[in-house]
Parts: sequence; structure tokens; C-alpha cells
Amino acid sequence: MRIPGTATPVVTYALIGFTFVVFALQWIPGLAVTENFLYAPVFTWGDNGLGVPYEPWRMLTSVFLHSTGFFLHIVLNMYTLFIFGQVLETMLGRGRFLALYLISGFGGSVAVMYLASPQTGVVGASGAIFGLLGAFIVIQRKLGGDYTQLLVLLGINLVIGFLPGMSISWQAHVGGLVTGILVGLIFANTRRRKQAALQVILTCGLALGLVALVAVQAPGLTR
Repeated sequence: MRIPGTATPVVTYALIGFTFVVFALQWIPGLAVTENFLYAPVFTWGDNGLGVPYEPWRMLTSVFLHSTGFFLHIVLNMYTLFIFGQVLETMLGRGRFLALYLISGFGGSVAVMYLASPQTGVVGASGAIFGLLGAFIVIQRKLGGDYTQLLVLLGINLVIGFLPGMSISWQAHVGGLVTGILVGLIFANTRRRKQAALQVILTCGLALGLVALVAVQAPGLTR
């Protein structure tokens, strides 16, 4: 069983290039790129007595930001994207792969909104990356491939996120992973050409479901 896709991972390269461009912009004094686009749950609520604006789009923009105090943050994330992105994009195709990446990143932010303290600021593509890993495990299992080493790698990274003293958003990791698994299940089980419409409906339904989870917690979306 093979999922049809494209040979050149253009989206993977574009995501890596765009992320590095944004990272460079984060270093330019006066632009305040990090401050203006990072995510914290308070930005989803707005008007909370703290003078924080209602800016829910940060749930996605934060995925393209990285820590300027820890260079390995972007290096490790982009290296993982380079390795697994090429494989997944070739298997899934550009549109599906981009949807997986963005929805997983958004899912990571939704988990941060529910599980982290309101003023906890987060940046990084880790939620999206964990989504790729989760989807890859599901697809490999469906294809009958070996994913044991990936499970070990995933387990180690999840545990690291829970270690005391580590400034890592385990919430984004878990949220992205769960979302990626769900997207992977949709793609793996609707791979036939005649199921294309169903695949789109289910993928959009998952994305809208995440938005609904935000709406439940965010008064700003309902005013």
C-alpha cells in the first residue's frame, strides 16, 4: 500500500527557508518580531484586565518563531523537519503535508491554551514537528513499515519535555502529537481516489473542531 505524492519536497524546503528568515528578523532591533508574534493563552482571551489584546492568530504565527537564546532550538526543529518532511511530503503530496504541519502546530497551541498558565509565552515549531512524527508512525503502521526506533525517539523527546528545569512546552508537544496522529489516521484511511472528498471533509472537520475548542475557552471569539 502506498500513498501517492510528489517527488520534490518543495513545501518542506519552503517551510525551513521561511522559518530561518523569520528567525533572522527576530534578531533585528526595533522590529519586536518575537514579542509581536509569540503565543500565550491570554492572547486568545483578550480584555482580561491585563491590557492584553485579542490576537488569536498568534496560535499559528508562534510556530514560525524560535528562541533567540538557544540556537539549537531552531537547528534541531528544522533538522527534524528536513528529515521527516521530505519523506512525508513525498508520500502525502504538498497540500496534505502542509495541512498536516499547520494543523498540528495549531493543535499544539490549543493544548498550550488549555494546559499552560495564561501568561506562559511559547515559540517554536515543536508542536508541528511532533505532529509530523505522530502522523509518520500512523502511516508507517498502515504501510507495514518498522517504526520502533521512531517510537523510542518520540518517547525520549516527550520525557525531556517533562523534566524539571527544562524550558520546553510539553503542552505543545503533546497537543501537536495527538493532532498529528489524528490527521495521519484520516490520511491513511482515506487514501483511495474515490475517498478524496471524504478526506478533505474530515481534515477540515478536525481543523474546525480545534477552532471550536478555542471558542469554548475564548470569550473574544464570541463577542
